[in-house]
Amino acid sequence: MKSGGRIFLVDDDELIVTMIARSLKKEGYETQVHTSAREIIAKMVAWQPDLVLLDIHLDENRNGLDILAEIKQERLQVPVVMLTSDDSAESAIKAMKLGAADYLTKPFNIEEVLIVVANMLKTSRLKEEVDYLRKSGKVCVESQIVGEAPVMRDILQKVEMFAKAGTGALLVTGESGTGKEVLARYFHAVSHEEQGGGDYAPFVAVNCTALPENLIESELFGHVRGAFTDAKTEKKGMFELADGGTMLLDEFGDMRLDLQSKFLRVLETRKVRRLGGKVDIAFNAAIIAATNRDLKKAVAAGEFREDLFYRLNTFAVHLPPLRDRVEDIPLLADYFLRSFALKYKKRALHGFAPETLKALVSYNWPGNIRELRNVIERCVVLETAEQISTDHLPLDMAGRPMVERRKVFQLILPEAGVSLDEVEKDLVRQAMERTGYNKTKAAKLLNISYDTLRYQVKKYDLEK
Repeated sequence: MKSGGRIFLVDDDELIVTMIARSLKKEGYETQVHTSAREIIAKMVAWQPDLVLLDIHLDENRNGLDILAEIKQERLQVPVVMLTSDDSAESAIKAMKLGAADYLTKPFNIEEVLIVVANMLKTSRLKEEVDYLRKSGKVCVESQIVGEAPVMRDILQKVEMFAKAGTGALLVTGESGTGKEVLARYFHAVSHEEQGGGDYAPFVAVNCTALPENLIESELFGHVRGAFTDAKTEKKGMFELADGGTMLLDEFGDMRLDLQSKFLRVLETRKVRRLGGKVDIAFNAAIIAATNRDLKKAVAAGEFREDLFYRLNTFAVHLPPLRDRVEDIPLLADYFLRSFALKYKKRALHGFAPETLKALVSYNWPGNIRELRNVIERCVVLETAEQISTDHLPLDMAGRPMVERRKVFQLILPEAGVSLDEVEKDLVRQAMERTGYNKTKAAKLLNISYDTLRYQVKKYDLEK
């Protein structure tokens, strides 16, 4: 559930502002009311609202349109809804040209005000989420968990219980590539089942080690205009963007100690303060901390706060490496095969050769599920038969160590020297003859690309 929103109301009619403010508070919104235009921009900047309701006719010296123009000039990133008693289109058109998001004509029904406010906030949040995703370059990650191993069934049962109970925080540990973000998205989907599995609730993921040291606080907490040299406009932080949904802090175990202290406060109070800001802003989001570090060892080494660890460890799950859930490898491989066959339009591809499946199950998978996913994608792209063969698996995975491939034969350089071109020409000729002049197979035999082989065949005039 979202934390309402912060509504900044400016109107010189005390009866109207009292009525609107009372109705907004009943709906869970925070409100700040002003009946004068005096120092209104400074007050707006200090309070950092999510939406401004602004009367067009305030006083003789300064009307709402002047204030609207100044809001845009100051680059305040806040939607403005104009309030007007003028039922002609002229004022509305002028306001919209200046950048107003919408307008309401007095006298208005309070239900109409509430609908406009709710829609404006929803639109604003969606825009912020889209902007965040566009800037971060993130793509949607699957929230479907594939696996029947007993350890995975136990983990999913716990996560479902945590999500349905509405726990505000979850700690997910496990090696790199075990699916911590996928599990986080599963938690998010279960938490918002009534909203269509999280489709209408934000999911904000941030890698704590990917952000530059000098920007991480600004990204997490946001900033006000002028907070530092490059802060040309105000900006919401990721905690605010996650309001009403879920926030994933990946690689959380590597967060700086001073930030860990601030994060503990955020976790306890569910409020953030933007850099340079003067007010605490409430937000309501489930926070998932994911890490591949052993946090107990990090605490013992003084690299992680003990109080934060025990606060997070209340609700925690550990994802096992893929080598400890071998029975899930065929299920995951088949899932990725179907997914990539659809993506790359390989409709004839429908399974694995027995020796391929044996190789996949026997492999240790140091890169876990991420490595398996990448291997299957490569195989799908390269395979031309109806089943995935071992031909496109990495050499060591297919039981053909790379060292052995390199030592198939050894050339001894004669005293008189040798022509590399002649050696290359002879090897290409042998490969072509052995494969019946099939360039695809000849390239595979020489462990070179098809295009490289074509070039060499043409260069040495080795066409049949």
